[in-house]
Amino acid sequence: MDPITQGALGAAVPQAVATAQKGPALVAGGFGFLAGLAADLDVFIRSAEDPLLFLEYHRQFTHALIFIPVGGLVTAALLYLAIGRRLRLTFGRALLFCTLGYGTHGLLDFATSYGTMLFWPFSEERYAASIISIVDPLFTVPVVGLVVVTAIRRSPIYARLALAWVCIYLTLATVQRSGALAMAEDLAAARGHTIERLTVKPTFGNILVWRSVYETKRRFHVDGLRVWVSPKVFPGPSIPRLNAARDFPWLDAEGQQHRDLGRFARFSQGYIARSPDDPNAVIDVRYAFLPNTLGALWSVVLTPDASPEGHVRFQTNRRDSRAQLGALWRMITAD
Repeated sequence: MDPITQGALGAAVPQAVATAQKGPALVAGGFGFLAGLAADLDVFIRSAEDPLLFLEYHRQFTHALIFIPVGGLVTAALLYLAIGRRLRLTFGRALLFCTLGYGTHGLLDFATSYGTMLFWPFSEERYAASIISIVDPLFTVPVVGLVVVTAIRRSPIYARLALAWVCIYLTLATVQRSGALAMAEDLAAARGHTIERLTVKPTFGNILVWRSVYETKRRFHVDGLRVWVSPKVFPGPSIPRLNAARDFPWLDAEGQQHRDLGRFARFSQGYIARSPDDPNAVIDVRYAFLPNTLGALWSVVLTPDASPEGHVRFQTNRRDSRAQLGALWRMITAD
């Protein structure tokens, strides 16, 4: 999730258990907020030479369930040394608040679609419930508001209401995802397609319109689906699955670019295809701002004359976001 949501939920949990004996709500919320952000420090694990390194380490060990006590301890130690003693907070209380805040991070990221290595180091599989967008104001704003009220009123009841809202909203999102899966299956059946794999994920900032990507024998099919209030399909294009030997006959099977392509495929769970806009680019078909387009949010670019040690180039696409936001809103509100 976005940093504001991560911090707010990280604050809400220790606030919900804070009492006059365990520390004031403002301190509990502050320590929990910072601890709730701490796991994303893994974004600094990157390399100028290897553009895919950050993909492998983001949401890896810092987000694993087994790392929660370590993350809580490190965060608590740093905050206690910095400000804890001046606040007359015991290290035990700091450790409690930080561990609770840190523990929310990986679980909240699991609710999104990016994929989180919850069970690292025992498994490097990325788990994703795919029930909420990385940015969703309707989810975040009530949590932030109730966390602020908790700090002002010094009552855990408001933080507990924030946690109740989190549970309610994620339950609604789960129901929406189930409806999107059913709509995608019905759509494929109506087209006479046999689904080999199917993924659905909410679009930016809402749980009403979903992106559906299903795989048949040779192609990926992309559509937009509005599940509620009035179900509606926004048909999209299809694209051939990547075949490296066919699409890049010049690619050196022993070179670094070939290995990078394999790394990108693992990250993308095999949902990769040759870009329709750049013959040397490979896109992650799972993600686009608009649910019924192939405007991939990220891709890797191969270079035909690269050296055997040369890496692919990673690129993101955030162009025309204002126009695309308007188009998405029209899908949400369409008759």
